[in-house]
Amino acid sequence: MPRRSPRELRAPVSGGRSGAPGTLLVGACPGPPACTAVHTHLFVDGLDVITRSDSRMAGLAPGLLLRPGGPLHPADTPRTVDVAAPEGPDPGPDRLTVRVRLRGGTVVWSDLMYPGADGAVVEEVRFRLDQYLGEIGRAYAALHGPP
Repeated sequence: MPRRSPRELRAPVSGGRSGAPGTLLVGACPGPPACTAVHTHLFVDGLDVITRSDSRMAGLAPGLLLRPGGPLHPADTPRTVDVAAPEGPDPGPDRLTVRVRLRGGTVVWSDLMYPGADGAVVEEVRFRLDQYLGEIGRAYAALHGPP
């Protein structure tokens, strides 16, 4: 079997090489006694982006990430968003980030590097705006009640 170059192992968009939009699912750990603190889980096409990107990290607080108009809400101007930090009482300066931007009816996350379901590196994912905002709103309301 011929060796494949690192470039061939990269999947530019989640949802397969067809470029189909990915699906976002947001979950939250309630904190003690299950976990050391309340934190967010971000699943893209069923894969935990935070754990697959860096297993030492835990998602930041849902109240921070999911609040209306918060950092995960897309805008025309791209922005880099901290989504996770190392677990522990003193998380330190390391952060896991994604670049979030709105392109028409599509939300784009870029600057990613995690293994997809097929083992290829996922560098960018795209979501339908309605599904993305609906999921962020649903997760926020489940934790805090409707905005």
